[in-house]
Amino acid sequence: MVPAKEMNVGGAAATATAAVPPYWEEAKIELMKRDRIMKKLIPQFGDLHLVGHDDPFTTLARSIVGQQVSTKAADTAWRKLLLACPKCTPAQVLKAGAEQLAACGLSKRKTEYILDLADHFKARRVHASQWDQMDDEAVIAELVQIRGITRWTAEMFLIFNLLRPNVLPLDDPGLIQGISVNYFSGEPVSRSDAREVSANWEPWRTVATWYLWRSLDPVPVE
Repeated sequence: MVPAKEMNVGGAAATATAAVPPYWEEAKIELMKRDRIMKKLIPQFGDLHLVGHDDPFTTLARSIVGQQVSTKAADTAWRKLLLACPKCTPAQVLKAGAEQLAACGLSKRKTEYILDLADHFKARRVHASQWDQMDDEAVIAELVQIRGITRWTAEMFLIFNLLRPNVLPLDDPGLIQGISVNYFSGEPVSRSDAREVSANWEPWRTVATWYLWRSLDPVPVE
């Protein structure tokens, strides 16, 4: 897992969506009105905003590569995977096969996960073209049926691919640390504490989460 970081899917296989999410400015204004911490935090980052990525398969594959490893290790493995599969399409990944994926530095389990993801997309067992019309929980329910896709991974997908405005990823260490540092003077924070703090952010919990990530790591990964 790569906490408190953008889903880095750079390279030829993905395109960053640099446009400001349509709700971003309204969310900033509302959060600064309601929340004293956000009122101090948001102005520190000027015009920075969430940058999404427009390819569902690549976004999910990159998230699997990043699970349970450092950002540096994930980036190295991802670059090698893009050399093996420059277009990073499901068909190209399946053609590469387990041996070539493992040579990119992926564990046996992650190799299996990425091949299962590619198989789901190629066989159309997921409805990627409909996700933008489905509600958050429906998308999560479909995604977690794929091996290696946890609720955290699905929530990161909602944030960075579908640009959903009200996601609260309670399994994300960066969110919990950000709440601890900014709201509890560094004291340990429970999920219940996090939910209580976030109640004031609705319906813009994604935006508040993003600013808490920035408070820990000011430069987003592009």
